[in-house]
Parts: sequence; C-alpha cells; structure tokens
Amino acid sequence: MFSHMMIGSNDLDRSRKFYDAVFGAVGGKPGIQDEKGRLVYLHNGGIFMITKPIDGEAATHGNGSTIGFAMDGPAQADAWHQAGVAAGGTAIEDAPGVRSGGGMNLYLAYLRDPDGNKLCALHRMP
Repeated sequence: MFSHMMIGSNDLDRSRKFYDAVFGAVGGKPGIQDEKGRLVYLHNGGIFMITKPIDGEAATHGNGSTIGFAMDGPAQADAWHQAGVAAGGTAIEDAPGVRSGGGMNLYLAYLRDPDGNKLCALHRMP
C-alpha cells in the first residue's frame, strides 16, 4: 500500500544524527542525501525521507500522527529507543514494553524525533 514516507525537518544535520542513530541501531545504513538535498534511508524494502518543506515554511509535526517501524523483537526495539534518546530524541508515552489489547500482545517503544514527529517501534509478540 505504501511506497515511502517523508517528513519535514528544520535542521537536516540534526535529523541525520538522530535517524542515522535509530536506523543504525536496527541494522540500517546511514542516510544519503539526494540531488534535492533530502535525506533518504533505505532498509528492508522501505524508503524513509526527510526534507525541508518545499513551500519554504517551517516544518511541523502532525498532531495525532505516528510513524511506526517494524522491529524483529523487544531487544531491537529497546536498542532503537536507546539510540534515539542518545541522539536527541525524547522518550514519550509509557516506557518500552508489552501492551495487550484486542487479542494481541505488542512490544512498543515511543519517541519524538528532534522536530517533534511521533515515532513507534513495534514488534508483534507471538
């Protein structure tokens, strides 16, 4: 259904530090910058991009929006979360851990990136 995801940033260098850390913690490669100056991350068939808004206005996060990243297990989600906090992100919601509901058990970890975007590491428990 999805081809890629792109978010805005007011400071691409700060975003590169943060996203290189969180994606590196789960086996991803550092971002590359394309000819338009956007940061591009390629991992497990997904494309995640970061750009300064093309309208020249300030980048803002979406209230009520969450960007979820699939994790192989709780340890990978914890590494992602720790790397994000160490690289300038903010831990939000409850501490990383199992949440149950709707007949499912999920391991979740939440962060806000330096621009305020809400991120979630998610592992579906057996």
